[in-house]
Amino acid sequence: MFADDALLPLSALQHLLFCERQCALIHIEGLWAENRLTVEGRHLHEKAHEGPDETRGDVRIARGLALRSLRLGLVGKADVVEFHSDEEAPAGRPFPVEYKRGKPKKHQADKVQLCAQALCLEEMLGTSVPAGALFYGRTQRRMDVPFDSALRRFTEETAHRLHTLISSGRTPVAVREPKCDSCSLLHLCLPDAMGPQHSAVRYFSRALDTALAETLSPDAP
Repeated sequence: MFADDALLPLSALQHLLFCERQCALIHIEGLWAENRLTVEGRHLHEKAHEGPDETRGDVRIARGLALRSLRLGLVGKADVVEFHSDEEAPAGRPFPVEYKRGKPKKHQADKVQLCAQALCLEEMLGTSVPAGALFYGRTQRRMDVPFDSALRRFTEETAHRLHTLISSGRTPVAVREPKCDSCSLLHLCLPDAMGPQHSAVRYFSRALDTALAETLSPDAP
């Protein structure tokens, strides 16, 4: 069990699965930067949180519900949690819904974040949460996500990896990958300069050589 002051953000799970270095830059070094993608995602989350809790038919809807798991050491908010009528759950069967700006992905990051919300709800409410949904802004559709044993196990392993990384206090070395182009921290991470194939000295040496060549060029103004 984790103490309250050792809890880490639920969102860090997705950062970790996208890129360990990005996760460390945000949650160890305290760096952050926005780009179009992060702004669109933030606006979608804010819109999901808007408005009061409500009831539609036999479904009670809670927005921006605070979540916590002392077992996994996680804290955060759910965009929406629907409580569906269920004889075995007097207060309603929780069904978390997480809003994402893009479209369904090949990797598991979105599903892990959603599953972690379910594990928090189970711990907090003492009831099972068998499934939830991801709503994608680009497709404007929900994708149902069953929380099977494999996803639950992977989510718990990811939470453990997250705590191990943050406890180490060490930021992994940058590795240039295609996904770097969509990262809002690209200009802070500098994967082209800091990766294992490129020392900082070599990077700045090349930059200096280029600048000198342009200065000495006959076509230079």
